[in-house]
Amino acid sequence: MDAIERLVALFEKFPGIGPRQAGRFVQYLLRTSASTRRELADAVLRLAENVHQCAECMRFHSEKGKTCSICSSAARDASLLAVVASDADLAALEKSGTYRGYYFVLGGTIHLASEKTSGLRIKQLLERIKMAKSCKEIILAFPANPEGDATGIRVREEIASQWQGKTLPLITTLGRGLSTGSELEYADPDTIKSALESRR
Repeated sequence: MDAIERLVALFEKFPGIGPRQAGRFVQYLLRTSASTRRELADAVLRLAENVHQCAECMRFHSEKGKTCSICSSAARDASLLAVVASDADLAALEKSGTYRGYYFVLGGTIHLASEKTSGLRIKQLLERIKMAKSCKEIILAFPANPEGDATGIRVREEIASQWQGKTLPLITTLGRGLSTGSELEYADPDTIKSALESRR
């Protein structure tokens, strides 16, 4: 496989990128300056060197220290914990400017075909909830699709099984300000605000 084919194949592994778009990326890189290609290569290398996961919410960040700026902020509302599928969903909630609580990134949703939870950080989530002494509400902020719904049901079951006989925080889901089938990361701030305000 030559260098062009290899790079096209690598771009095809990106979510939502097909062969044609991957080919366009490579053609753009071939037309652009050598300094731009070096800058891109350097930025990719720096990801491994400077980016790590927050020990509390599991999101990727490039700040110093084990915890990110959100988790280490005393200005956040400690009574709220939003459980999201991905870093992109967390970023979308933050961008909405509506939510001021803390987060936990689960690492995806359940695949309905297999119903496997491997790769999902359910065990770490349970530890995070135990650690959050003043948490009064857990918001399950998953995509408004069958996978998101199935993940919400499973997470509720896992939390309930760990808190038998103890006072469980209120568990809510985002309201349907989000249309069915929509991804949280693509929702506009007003839609996210509506979904948060109508959670149940």
